[in-house]
Amino acid sequence: MGHIAFTANPDKDRPSPEWISHLRRRYAIEPQVDRLLTRKMELRAGPGYETVPLDRLSAGVESLIRSNIGNDFKLADARWLSGGASKLQMAFTLEWQRPGVGFEKTPMVLRMEPAESIVATSRLREFQLIKAVGGTVPVPPVFWCDEDGVHLPYPALVYGFATGVTKPAASTSGVSGSNTSLPPDVAAALSPQFITQLAAIHNLDYHGLDLSAFTAPMPGTQCADWGVDWWERVWEEDADEDIPLLRLAAGWLRRNAPSLEKPSLVHGDYRLGNFLFTEHDMRITAHLDWELGRIGDRHQDLAWTTNAAFKTFAADGKTQLVCSMLPEPEFFEQYQKAAGVTVNPRTLHWYKIYNSFSLAILMLGTGYRIARNAKTHQDVLVTYLMGIGHVIINEMREQLEQGF
Repeated sequence: MGHIAFTANPDKDRPSPEWISHLRRRYAIEPQVDRLLTRKMELRAGPGYETVPLDRLSAGVESLIRSNIGNDFKLADARWLSGGASKLQMAFTLEWQRPGVGFEKTPMVLRMEPAESIVATSRLREFQLIKAVGGTVPVPPVFWCDEDGVHLPYPALVYGFATGVTKPAASTSGVSGSNTSLPPDVAAALSPQFITQLAAIHNLDYHGLDLSAFTAPMPGTQCADWGVDWWERVWEEDADEDIPLLRLAAGWLRRNAPSLEKPSLVHGDYRLGNFLFTEHDMRITAHLDWELGRIGDRHQDLAWTTNAAFKTFAADGKTQLVCSMLPEPEFFEQYQKAAGVTVNPRTLHWYKIYNSFSLAILMLGTGYRIARNAKTHQDVLVTYLMGIGHVIINEMREQLEQGF
């Protein structure tokens, strides 16, 4: 096979097949992630996002359901559902003969891609992962998946509507749940559940579960290598500028890639704002937003959950609280007790840098590209997030300077 020379300035809005093939050969990533990124690039020259009327979405959902259960159902009360920085969501009620239950009016949610999202993820992977952890931690029931957008304008899944709130009624929060401050009594009630459920995800024996859209990494550094290649490829696909610090970070991450001791299910965005709880009994009812989940290293979740972006200060104004719940040393002490494992400080620090690296790429590369090309329904929010990108870059610089 002949070598294709690297093109320094390709037309990233209309990527050629040769450029796409070059990226696929240059970066070794998990096969299904490669499929997602390749699909994204192949569709990039297509039309931007257009508002999809509720009746058209409803018709698509009906087509999806009909292909799975036949004609004996009725879809009612379709309405937009707010929340989320990347996906389109529609709530509705399905009147149907539910297997094993009988006639039921089931509240459901459609979760669908826009033309291009701030992060390219698989609805099938999300579907399979939620189904896999059901019964281990609270999640919404999942029903159907339109992996390739056969019935709907874009790839989508349908899951059950879960009751609860992401923050107390009297609390305020920033974009996508950031800067939420929990009252001490709420934090005390939620934190044990939050920690033990994270440990349960990581300890779940996923072998034998239907996770066909995932590939487990081999022993050694493949997990870390796949991750760095994933995000550096996204930067090459989406960015219109070069940030030397990102190149430096990629090199550091490759040189110091940790070996994976034991593959675990990883949520990818486990934090306050991505779970629901009921206020009357302070019970976590559902963990949401599994789109970045993978089979990988539990330290990725631990580094993400303890990110400074998700911390608040205690009443003393000095102590930082993980997800507004408890100080970081207590968080790790309780996690290690619940999971029966020891947290490796070096691996944890590596994943803190890795998470900053990926987040900066999404904000400054992908966020810019999809907002400029009018590919998302969240163009205002994505543009706002771009402004935070250089804050993340600075945080990554400080993490790199700390070394090990």
